[in-house]
Amino acid sequence: MEPCVLGIDNGGTVIKAALFSAEGRELAVSSRQTAVLTPRPGYTERDMEELWEQNCACIREVIAGSGTDPKNIAGVGVCGHGKGLYLWGKNGKPAYNGIISTDNRAWQYPEKWKKDGTFEKLYPRLCQQIMACQPVSLLAWFRDHDRAVYDSIRHVFSVTDYIRFRLSGEAWSEATNSSGSALMNIRDVRFDRDMLDALGIAEVFDMLPPVRYSGETCGFVTGETAALTGLVPGTPVAGGMFDIDACAVAMSITKPEQFCTITGTWSINEFIAAAPVTGTAIAMNSLYAIPGWYLLEESSATGAGNLEWVIRNCFGNENIPEGKKFYAWLDEEAAAIAPEDSDVYFLPFLYGSNRHPLAKGSFVGLTSFHSRFHMLRAVYEGAAFSAKSHIDKLLSVRERPRAIRLAGGAANSALWVSIYADVLELPVETVTGVRELGALGAGMAAAVASGMYPGYAEAAEDMVRISPPVMPGGGNFPVYRQKYEKYLAVCGALDTVWNHFEV
Repeated sequence: MEPCVLGIDNGGTVIKAALFSAEGRELAVSSRQTAVLTPRPGYTERDMEELWEQNCACIREVIAGSGTDPKNIAGVGVCGHGKGLYLWGKNGKPAYNGIISTDNRAWQYPEKWKKDGTFEKLYPRLCQQIMACQPVSLLAWFRDHDRAVYDSIRHVFSVTDYIRFRLSGEAWSEATNSSGSALMNIRDVRFDRDMLDALGIAEVFDMLPPVRYSGETCGFVTGETAALTGLVPGTPVAGGMFDIDACAVAMSITKPEQFCTITGTWSINEFIAAAPVTGTAIAMNSLYAIPGWYLLEESSATGAGNLEWVIRNCFGNENIPEGKKFYAWLDEEAAAIAPEDSDVYFLPFLYGSNRHPLAKGSFVGLTSFHSRFHMLRAVYEGAAFSAKSHIDKLLSVRERPRAIRLAGGAANSALWVSIYADVLELPVETVTGVRELGALGAGMAAAVASGMYPGYAEAAEDMVRISPPVMPGGGNFPVYRQKYEKYLAVCGALDTVWNHFEV
């Protein structure tokens, strides 16, 4: 039987494991959810032991479901959500719950560091804006608000680093995740004690494991892990990567002229470059999975996760027409409303904002005429408008791409793909034949680490297939240009009131 690779994707709530052949065929998929804990407004956490147990269950299920002999699994790769914080204690146990990237408890720290000049001093090495959900802000919060946890930390991990640690028993800091933590000098690809000292958390330097790249081997499956998962002891475990890198790798983003957008809980918009681009409107430069390349990113928690909230609260007990599939039925109902026939606007800020740290999700323009399907269409459009606001910043420093490659929840909706094409005024491509792009990217890291391919470009040639583009409908351009201007006007007006709201 041909060798295969295992990719594991740990999102903010859902864990997915998938086996892939050397040609990128998806052999089996398993998924599990972990409970999101919200002990206070603005806090989003998960139990780290539950997370590990659900990863083990996914691995067992995907091996069983594929009928694959575990001896044929050439390697394991892990990806996961960026930002957030997963702390391993000196007692050999989690030091706290895992913190997800939608957490906003530390929102005051980025503002403080901007006001006191710390951010400006560090920016030439950080090459990115500091966010409340990044490890740097959360660690400062623990220093000030829960010293017992802070003093108990042995390792500071991303979710990717944590799961790899449980698989292999070895502690490493993978480069792409670490470069988005605001703890790293990304120009020199190293953690910087002087930077941490300026941020008031110098002692964290000794809690940061050594740095490895995504396609490097970072240990091997232990006997204990093998008993829990069904994997073979000694199976190589790759460094893995930040999930936005994994999706980009799985969309064959290997050249700087390419451009991609990922719509999960977060709206991630990105391209790669040979060097950081600083001193511009672009918020984030980080290391890409391919050594020597940087990922230029504009992102916020304004993606397809907003749709799931609307479905849960407005369509949760729906009896759909016989013979219809739920999401196709939603598309059909929303598509029945022409873009010019609804002046309802949705600000997709249920989980955070790219506008203001305290902004909230909002519908604006509703009247008694409107139905929940007008609201549904407004959610589709609001996510596309938020993505456009990010993409416009990225395009201010480069030429427009030939097309946009789209992944995540929006890519599964024909209507949503067409809305993105019309709003962005660009063709939109998607990946075919694979449901789990993050897991595929993680699997490609395993393929590189195990020697199956020399690098990601070669792996992508065999493992990735791109669809023909969905072309924009030029007749909608004037409508969406006007609607986008109104969306920005609504956002701007509400920016003046968010400070009156609680976190």
